[in-house]
Amino acid sequence: MRATTIKTIVQKFGGSSLASPDLREIAASRVLEARARGASPVVVCSAMGRAPDNYATDSLLALLGPSRGGPNRDLLLACGESIACAVFAELLTSWGADAQAMTGGQAGVITDANFGDAQILRIVPDRVLAALERGIIPVITGYQGVTESGATTTLGRGGSDLSAIALADALGSEAVEIFTDVSGVMTGDPRRIAGAHTIDRVGYAEMVELAADGAKVMHAKAAELARVTQTPYVVKGLRSNFGTTIDEGHKPQALRPVTGITSLRDVVFIRVIQGEIDDLDARRELELELFRRVAERDVSVDMININNAGIFFIIDSDKLDTVRAELTGLNMAVRVRAHCAKISIVGAGMRGTSGVMYRVVQALSEAGIEIIHSTDSNITISVLVPEEDVARAEQAIHDYFRLGRGQDATPPEMAAGAQR
Repeated sequence: MRATTIKTIVQKFGGSSLASPDLREIAASRVLEARARGASPVVVCSAMGRAPDNYATDSLLALLGPSRGGPNRDLLLACGESIACAVFAELLTSWGADAQAMTGGQAGVITDANFGDAQILRIVPDRVLAALERGIIPVITGYQGVTESGATTTLGRGGSDLSAIALADALGSEAVEIFTDVSGVMTGDPRRIAGAHTIDRVGYAEMVELAADGAKVMHAKAAELARVTQTPYVVKGLRSNFGTTIDEGHKPQALRPVTGITSLRDVVFIRVIQGEIDDLDARRELELELFRRVAERDVSVDMININNAGIFFIIDSDKLDTVRAELTGLNMAVRVRAHCAKISIVGAGMRGTSGVMYRVVQALSEAGIEIIHSTDSNITISVLVPEEDVARAEQAIHDYFRLGRGQDATPPEMAAGAQR
C-alpha cells in the first residue's frame, strides 16, 4: 500500500561509500543535492567499510567465531548499520540538515523469524513519515528488521539493497538511488574485460539475471523485488554520480541482443548416470530422491538438465563433499569435474532473435575454449567453461557481440537458418 503523497527519494549508501570521513562527506552532499531538487530524501545505510574495518559486518561476525545463527548473532551484526546511521545522521545535522537515525524496527520493517536470512513481511513506515513531515531526514539501517515480537533480524548478504527497494515501495517513492564504488552496471567485469563500460539503461528482468549470475552491484533479491513492485532505481558511483537506470523503459534491440555478461567461478559440474533403469516411474523416483537429499542439506544447484543421458547440474565447490555423501547409496554413478566457471550472457533482445546461441558457440570456438555444459532461458544463455579460461571466454564473447562503447551493433555474418 502506498503510504504517502510526500515526494520522497530513497538513497542507499553501501559500506564502501561510507568507509572514510571523506567518502561520508561526498555521500552527505548527495543527500543535500536531492533535497535541493525538491525531494524529501530517505537514507538507507550499510555498515561502514569492509573487513578488517572495525564495524564492517565480517569484522563483527569474527567476534563470535564459529556460531550458530540466531537472535544473538543477528543482534550483534545489526550493530554495524546502527553505528553507520548514527554517524551519518550526525554528519548531516552538523551541516544544518536535521537527520534522525532509525533502526529497521523503528522504521517499521517487520520480518519473519528466520534469523540470518529473514523475509520482509510488511513495512509500517509511520515514524518515517512523521520525521519527513517535520522536515527531518530519516537515516535508516539497511539489512535489518524486527519480528512481530520485537527481536532484531538480519536479511542476509546484500540486504541493505533489499531494505531500500522495500522502503521505496512502501513510501511510494519516485526513485531509488543505489550508491556504490562503481559507476553502475557494466557490460562485463572491467578488471578482466577490455572495453567493458557502464550500460546506460537495462530492464528489470535483465538486472535480475545479471545480479543472480554474479554482478555485484545489486543484490538479486532486491532486483527481483524491484521487478515485482515495478520500482525504478539507479545504480551509480558515489564519486561520479553517474550510473545505470533500471526500469521498463529499456527497449531491447534485435541487432544488439546481448546487454551484458557476468560470471561465477569456483563451481563444480556434476553428472549423475542412472544406469540401466527401464522403468520410468523408478527413474523418476531416483531423480526425486537425489534432489530431495541435496535440498535437505541446503545445497543450491544450478544449470540443471535432466535427460536420458543422466542428470546434470553445477554446485559451489565447497559443497562437493556434502553432495558426494548424500548421493552415496543411490543406484547412480557420479562423475565430477571441478574448477569450472559459469558465464551468463544476458539480454532482453535475445527474445525472438535467432542465431544467438550459434554466435556464442562461434565466439568460444574461435577462441579455442571448451564448452562443458550449457543451459538457456528466455533472456539468458549460460555456458560452463574451464575456470582457467573464463577471462578469455568473457573477452571473446564481449568482443564477438561488439559490446564496447560506440561499437557498431551490426552482428557478424551468421549461418543461414541458425536458431538460438
